[in-house]
Amino acid sequence: MVSLVRQYFFSWVIVGLLVGLTGCATAPPRGPVPAPEPATVSQKNVVVALLDQAQGEHRRGDTARAAASLERALRIEPRNPVIWHRLARLRMEQGDYAQAQSLAAKSNALAPTDAQLRSQNWQLIGEARRRSGDRRGAEEAFARAQSVLEP
Repeated sequence: MVSLVRQYFFSWVIVGLLVGLTGCATAPPRGPVPAPEPATVSQKNVVVALLDQAQGEHRRGDTARAAASLERALRIEPRNPVIWHRLARLRMEQGDYAQAQSLAAKSNALAPTDAQLRSQNWQLIGEARRRSGDRRGAEEAFARAQSVLEP
């Protein structure tokens, strides 16, 4: 009888340990992993609203109004390199390659530590040069776009 009680006791101890250990080894929850919120382009609500407005106008095909909204945002935040980049992309789409290059260069001047944005600007400059017929200048810009990302 004592041996039977001892056997049950040890069985429950082992079951308790196993249950405790399985709690430590649970699988991660299933489902999508929440993505971090993207950093805002501006801390000013009016600028964010203008950028949203420009995006909507662009989607509707009204590039002139989209450009006007971006220019208004730049009057409020003239040192924001992302706004300069967005306006450069829009000018590229409108076929104003010289303006696109100039705006992308301005964005680069304002973003000395943002390698990703600088690379995107150099890509844009390269494409504008290519479309303007400057193949050598385009190659140089594309090479700079790559080198900006290398450590």
